[in-house]
Amino acid sequence: MEKEHETTRQGKKQVKKKKKNLLLKIFIILILCLLVAGIVSSIQLYGLVQGAPEIDDDSFNFSYSSTLYDENDEPLATLSNGERRQSIKVEDIPQHVKDAFIAIEDGRFYEHSGLDLKRIGGAVLSNITNGFGSEGGSTITQQVVKNSLLTSEKSIKRKIQEAYLALELEREYTKDEILELYLNIIYFGNGAYGIEVAADTYFGKNADELTIEEAALLAGLPQRPSSYDPFQAPEQAAERRNTVLFVMNEDEFVTDEEYKEAKNVSVEEMVQEKRSQGDISDAFMDQIYKELESIEEIDASMIYNGGLEIYTTYDKEAQEHVDEVLNSDEFVMYPDERFQAGVALIDNRTGEIKAIGGGRNQEPGKSRANYAMNIQRSPGSTVKPILDYGPAIEYLNWSTYQQIEDEEITYTGSDQVIHNYNGNYHGIVSMREALTQSWNIPAVKTFKEVGQDRASEFAANVGIMIEGSLYESYALGAFKEGISPLELAGAYAAFGNEGTYNEPHAIRKVVFPDGKEIILQPESIEAMNDSTAYMVTDMLQTVVEEGTGTLANIEGVAVAGKTGTTNFNEETKQKYNISEGVPDVWFAGYTSNYTAAVWTGYRQVNEENYIKTREDRQIAQQIFREVMVKMVDEETHDFKKPDTVEEITIDTKTGKRATGSSHDDGIVTELFVSGTSIKDAYSLVEEEWKKKQLKSEDDNEKSNSNRGERREEENSIEKEAEVNEKDTEEKKEEANEKPREETKEPESEHTEGDEEVEEVEEVEEPDSNEDKKEPDSESEEKNKKEEEKKQEKEDTNTREEDDTDEEESDPDEG
Repeated sequence: MEKEHETTRQGKKQVKKKKKNLLLKIFIILILCLLVAGIVSSIQLYGLVQGAPEIDDDSFNFSYSSTLYDENDEPLATLSNGERRQSIKVEDIPQHVKDAFIAIEDGRFYEHSGLDLKRIGGAVLSNITNGFGSEGGSTITQQVVKNSLLTSEKSIKRKIQEAYLALELEREYTKDEILELYLNIIYFGNGAYGIEVAADTYFGKNADELTIEEAALLAGLPQRPSSYDPFQAPEQAAERRNTVLFVMNEDEFVTDEEYKEAKNVSVEEMVQEKRSQGDISDAFMDQIYKELESIEEIDASMIYNGGLEIYTTYDKEAQEHVDEVLNSDEFVMYPDERFQAGVALIDNRTGEIKAIGGGRNQEPGKSRANYAMNIQRSPGSTVKPILDYGPAIEYLNWSTYQQIEDEEITYTGSDQVIHNYNGNYHGIVSMREALTQSWNIPAVKTFKEVGQDRASEFAANVGIMIEGSLYESYALGAFKEGISPLELAGAYAAFGNEGTYNEPHAIRKVVFPDGKEIILQPESIEAMNDSTAYMVTDMLQTVVEEGTGTLANIEGVAVAGKTGTTNFNEETKQKYNISEGVPDVWFAGYTSNYTAAVWTGYRQVNEENYIKTREDRQIAQQIFREVMVKMVDEETHDFKKPDTVEEITIDTKTGKRATGSSHDDGIVTELFVSGTSIKDAYSLVEEEWKKKQLKSEDDNEKSNSNRGERREEENSIEKEAEVNEKDTEEKKEEANEKPREETKEPESEHTEGDEEVEEVEEVEEPDSNEDKKEPDSESEEKNKKEEEKKQEKEDTNTREEDDTDEEESDPDEG
């Protein structure tokens, strides 16, 4: 028994020993793996470090400029750093200026040796959570290395070399020398490199004259120069500046009183008037800067000193013409100097921006706004093809003949009545008529049928991104946050490009000094069926030919387009004592090759600044026409109907295909998606249509009945005339048969009288022909009066239509 226990204990010891041996082997293997990995990593790190550039004084000398090329690859302008870069000694820079940059960029600058491990740890955590490159942990030293020795590539290799070179830089240069390098090479936007040039660009002064609030504004720019541009985005610039001031106050670089005083200064009051870019439109350059700064491989500082070759879509002639249209009275009569307009002109087939009209009276070197790119205004009825009728064709297969009842309705869940701009309701109308005349109620009804999800999807496909829910008022272009002419032009271009959307862009490609190219042509998106694009286009041609957009028409050219107008709310009307007038008027349209979108209005509404007259409402259409006339050439052609669309001629009185017996005044030709029928067009108004048909039949029966009664009356008169004629003839015969002497018997008393009677009888004797003429004459007189009444009614209708046409030449409301 004891032997058995002993044997068991020995067995257990052997098992434990084997486990220990196994664990030891695993541990040794892991150590060896780690050693091997460490050796391999060390070799790799050594290779990366060895491949890093050398640090010397020449590393911080910059002489590379970038070149812009136009649409034909001809040199357009040089973005030179020679006049836009000036150095300044660190001892000449005020302490509060240095404090501002240290506070927001590198709070432990004087404590670390080039790398801030605590900051790197936070960045690593952010990158793990939000993805690699989502947040940087770079110190000022690292930024000097990145902006002068390395590229902006987001890679492990670049990060390792950056860390190594930062440590090296700290060993070779003092902290003040590194800070001086940083303040002289960092990019501040608008072509300004270094604190000295930035101070002059934004405030018209030297760096040693900067105030606390000015220093804070400049310190906030390097993170995103375009987003915080005080010329273009003063509100965002103020917000960023105040963040810098807050950190400075937290770090006790400024007192509470200085902090409060500095953050209350308006950015608009701080900055000076902006200087011109020279050979290229300032408005177009805004878009170029925006696109360059969005390219991951290009750091903002490379625009001027990276030696880049930037190939743009710039059409010099088109741009000069747009500027001339906006800034002279040769083409359009503007009401006053304050009246503004923004124009975006793009190529339908590629999305290339050909010209940008940023505004009126914005002289080179002056502070300006860009009304083509940087405004957010409600688009009014220009959005109806995008949110209402386009989606209805795309998702519901509606025809241009789709019948919709224009009647009094309210927004869902509200007692707010929706109005048409002329205050009337028009009964059952086709989709084409509703869009042509820009009736609001059919648009809202269509939007409801489509649904907000599909409407939002359709809009997103053509570049109109709407965040959050779409309300029914969006169907009329009453947006919570608006859009720009450039976005609207991009959306309309998809209709003119057979349903293919190309994102508007100003840069085709960028070539680096080493020959590397970045092609920037956005990928085309099939935004809608070609049938949808063509049917919307065909209706928009009707808008220009006979609807609200006739002033945009170009003789002999196929033009499609839509007007749009927004309205003041009651609060604004009362505030500025506005009885009649509107804040915004739009026109967007296209030919087969080019699209232009135009916004008109004022920078800020007040008692004087709003669109007052009917003539001023027409200016958007006039600008469009004058801009597009310049773009018409031999390649401009009619819009081509695809095989997926069928033309059907309809008798509107019967609701069926027209036949040889159909009256011309009731015949229309409409477009249908192949596979659909006329019957489908009545899906929304089946009951109303039946009532209308029954009424028409009743009217026809009454008309037939009246004609029958008139025939019976005429027949009765004819029969009576025949009887009278017969009686008269018989009397004549009797008189002729009497002897002559018998007639003379009472001669002494009655001869004259008898003769008179006889003569009267002869005169009054009813001739058979005249008997028949008399009732015909009465009938003709009656018909004549009816014809006169009918003509008078038609004349009245004509006058009413003429009034409508006059009203229609105003852009539509809503």
